[in-house]
Amino acid sequence: MLTHFNKDGRAKMVDISNKDKTVRLAIARSSIQMSNQVYDAIRNQKIKKGDVLSVAQVAGIMAAKQTSSLIPMCHPIPISGVNITFQWNELTEAEAIELVIRAEVKTVGSTGVEMEALTAASISALTIYDMCKAVDKSMVIGSTYLLEKSGGKNGDYKRNG
Repeated sequence: MLTHFNKDGRAKMVDISNKDKTVRLAIARSSIQMSNQVYDAIRNQKIKKGDVLSVAQVAGIMAAKQTSSLIPMCHPIPISGVNITFQWNELTEAEAIELVIRAEVKTVGSTGVEMEALTAASISALTIYDMCKAVDKSMVIGSTYLLEKSGGKNGDYKRNG
């Protein structure tokens, strides 16, 4: 059931005032594929704009906190914590490396933090692209999706596969 429409079929922000406050967690994933040249530049601190992964972590945290300013129907919520982690994967394609971005967001509140986690993962990937595009513009930002969420009346969710 879609809840972001009023009786006239127009957009509305859902009223969460009667929802219970619970501990809520969401974990999202994104990725960015890059050449070995970009990978080496990141690993060896050769990107002129600075420490790519540190800046991407801060960008993801900032993005999670600003989600309600970016997504029209998101509620501004107090975020208890944000953690952005990275994992390097070699791909079978010749000379390609994938950086997996994992964003974990927590709150105690009346609505979930799925959008905050997805926004954090997305902005981290975009930041990496921005910082490294001078080396190689052929990077590819991969699928972004929710891995899991907990808390709230709809219960827990864990992505299969």
